[in-house]
Amino acid sequence: MLSLHHLAPNDAANAGRWNAFVQSAPQATFFHRAEWRTIMLDVFRHRAYFLYAERDHDIVGILPLAEVNSRLFGHALTSLPFAVYGGVVAVDEEAASALEAEAERIGRECGAEHLELRHLVPRHADWPRQDLYVTFRKAILPEEEANMLAIPRKQRAMVRKGIQNGLIGEIGQDVETFFALYADNVHRHGTPALPKAYFAALCALFGDAVDILIVRTPQGEAISGVLSFYFRDEVLPYYAGDAESARQLAGNDFKYWELMRRACRRGFKVFDYGRSKKGTGSYSFKKNWGFEPADLHYEYRLFKRDSIPQNNPANAKFRLFIALWRKMPLALANRLGPHIVRNLG
Repeated sequence: MLSLHHLAPNDAANAGRWNAFVQSAPQATFFHRAEWRTIMLDVFRHRAYFLYAERDHDIVGILPLAEVNSRLFGHALTSLPFAVYGGVVAVDEEAASALEAEAERIGRECGAEHLELRHLVPRHADWPRQDLYVTFRKAILPEEEANMLAIPRKQRAMVRKGIQNGLIGEIGQDVETFFALYADNVHRHGTPALPKAYFAALCALFGDAVDILIVRTPQGEAISGVLSFYFRDEVLPYYAGDAESARQLAGNDFKYWELMRRACRRGFKVFDYGRSKKGTGSYSFKKNWGFEPADLHYEYRLFKRDSIPQNNPANAKFRLFIALWRKMPLALANRLGPHIVRNLG
């Protein structure tokens, strides 16, 4: 008989069982790991509902959820905020349907305007769907030089430029240096920065499944950085930042090549370039690396609204905010940003 349960705080035994299921389930992703529950609660102060289904004392399905309730951006139940992938993972349709039905019940009970499930593959043809995001994933070839030659010629020239400039990559968990690059970068784009405590928590909770690559000039100046996740045989560069000088030195190009090169040496098989909005600069950049886009299937169950929310920079109503944010002093933006961005998800 199937039964549903909530993963409780500080329940190390069931968190371990949860993560063992995630590690073995083909459709699971890094964003399904149990540690995200702590991130949602302790860093962002969002109510979390991490549901799992059991049959014969075995976990047969999971659905991580968090509730984001904001006057500015609305009231949502999402799997999972701040994650590009999410949704239900189950061994069969009975478990998947039961978990989704419980998510709908929780959404209606807590007064959410909608439920959002961020699936890699479609599940509900009759649910409204966000046709905005794609992901870019590509195999890492076994030989380092083969990966270099697989990069299209113009982009490969930029990578070689970074190498010729003597750029150096350092791997570790240097949150301070990374955050300075990241916060400056997002500020220039008019976007609030996530809190430094978030990046520190990622490193602390996930351990060696997270690292930070810092790119330095031969003189030791940090010009680019990327925080990456590692899951099974995949590497996911997820948060990045660059100094303005990085463009001239090809620091951004070198950064991703250095990450790919190191992942190849460590035996990883997939480079997941992550989510981009269609028609944006990051979309074009990833295409230039020879990656092909694949649609993401963000499916919605609408409770108290008539259409899918558009809480992203492509929405025209945010243009004035973006322009004003760029003009704000960086120190002030870094103080105010976490209070705003925690409600975006």
